[in-house]
Amino acid sequence: MSFMQRLAKYYEVGNTRRRLWWFRAIIGLVAVVFAFRLVDLQVVSADKINALSFDKRSNTRTLPAMRGVIYDDSGQVLAKSVLKYDVIADPLNVRTYEKTNSDGSKVQVTPQQAAAMLSTLLQLDPVLVQNKLVGTSHYSLVAKRIDASVYSEIKKLGIPYIAFQSFAARVYPNGAVAGALLGWINQEGVASAGVERQMDECLAGVDGLETFEMGRDGIRIPSSSILTKKARNGRDVVLTINRDLQYYAQQVVTAQTNTLRADWGTAVVVEVKTGKILAAAEAPTMDPNEYGKATEAARHSRVFETAFEPGSVVKMVTASTLIDQGLATPATQVIAPFGMDLPNSGGYRVTDSHQHGNDRLTLTGVLRDSSNTGIMKLGQRAPLATRYLYLEKFGLGQKTGSGFPGESAGVLPKLSSWDGIKTWVSMFGQGIAETPIQTAMMYQAVANGGVRLQPQLVAGCKDASGKVIPLPTKPGVVVETPESARTTVDMLEKVVEQGGIGKTAGVPGYRVGGKTGTAQITDPATGRYGGLHAISFIGMAPAENPQYVVAVSFFKSRTKSNSIGATPAFKAIMEQVLRTYRVPPSTTKSANIPTVW
Repeated sequence: MSFMQRLAKYYEVGNTRRRLWWFRAIIGLVAVVFAFRLVDLQVVSADKINALSFDKRSNTRTLPAMRGVIYDDSGQVLAKSVLKYDVIADPLNVRTYEKTNSDGSKVQVTPQQAAAMLSTLLQLDPVLVQNKLVGTSHYSLVAKRIDASVYSEIKKLGIPYIAFQSFAARVYPNGAVAGALLGWINQEGVASAGVERQMDECLAGVDGLETFEMGRDGIRIPSSSILTKKARNGRDVVLTINRDLQYYAQQVVTAQTNTLRADWGTAVVVEVKTGKILAAAEAPTMDPNEYGKATEAARHSRVFETAFEPGSVVKMVTASTLIDQGLATPATQVIAPFGMDLPNSGGYRVTDSHQHGNDRLTLTGVLRDSSNTGIMKLGQRAPLATRYLYLEKFGLGQKTGSGFPGESAGVLPKLSSWDGIKTWVSMFGQGIAETPIQTAMMYQAVANGGVRLQPQLVAGCKDASGKVIPLPTKPGVVVETPESARTTVDMLEKVVEQGGIGKTAGVPGYRVGGKTGTAQITDPATGRYGGLHAISFIGMAPAENPQYVVAVSFFKSRTKSNSIGATPAFKAIMEQVLRTYRVPPSTTKSANIPTVW
């Protein structure tokens, strides 16, 4: 019997029982299959299915950590982080929505009306905003990096197809004040220069992560957020810089740089007893809020990174060496001619800055008149190795230890490389190079009784309780005896009391000591000294008990070729320093030291 015949037999009249049995069997089999599948879906494969489902509707966003604040020495904010927001639309879910007003009434808001409200708050063209709400995707960037106040107003609109992405943005409230010192954070969020880079380990936080579920309509499901990683904010940094003094110094340096038509200028203010840097100004500088607009040179702090031949400010080191070694006194006499042919130099001739005869000067008078020939004739009393040792002790050829990124060590060639010219011209600051901060710390050492300290730009990093943890500092370097340092200050005071240029650096009511510096600048094209100069004045006050050192320099001055172009800036800044820190006027007179004989 064929299959079809058997099947027909089953359905013959009177065979109902058999048909019912098969029907029940088939129903039972289907039930078993469905039960097995249900167990598989709800028990065996439940976790896998839930995971796949969650992956399809889940989203993860970064919870930005806030970078620490940078403060000045008085608690003024120099750099901080604020939240900015990108406004994002979901065009596939744009529709008319219902909004509840403050009085409880409800109103329907069309996409056109929503676009108009958004454009008003974002200050954008309504047509542009409306176009951003049209599309075939779930993502459309309506506006970038809006402020928190605008974000708050847009959020109040309750537009269901508008979302936000938050970002931590760095803000520098004082613009260009201390700009090159602070550095900046680039678009990738990387600390690229200055204190931002130096203290990045303290300032940087750790971003968090949040996962949430989104429905098919693209709207976030309430109460679905899961904090997978908590954000940890960065810690705060406190600088030694005084914001107001920094601002003033920058104004002075900028004005004088423009007057001199110089390439750049710097001013450093150091607290003598601590080594704290109270101001480190330069011009031109940059605004970290708009670092992309600054030149490459302006993005770097010349105070720490740029070394140049200092010129006559190094005569102070030569004089200190002689005093400390007992090879001369402030009254030691010398006949200083206008020019000298240097021995073993192939006919190299050194002259003073002004024409004169054979001047009868003391060592103090040599400093007062800034005589190259006079300092060489006296300086040769000290062996070359001894003079080199003092240059090292005064900090030349080595970084100051400030920790500032990119700090230059200056140039102090190995003694074995010195020739017959450098042996002589190094006594008045040629053939070597130093940064403005190195020069300032040379004079800090003399003002501090012969102890050179490590300069401090960063006071410390705050811990979780808000306590400032100071950065480690190295012990001071003993450069000379306290007696020798005191004698050197007395000689420097005569530069300001009697010097033709030095007098213009005097501060009424205060005893001031200091030294002029005029250095020729090498022309890269010829390798010889050209017609432009680096001019400086470095001084301390009050001279009877020095509290502050101010060092100003201008590179490639085009309207003044000597330190008469630097003293006005020194005087203005020193006056402000003494006024800011309420230093009482001097009540004593300077030492009685002869300058001629």
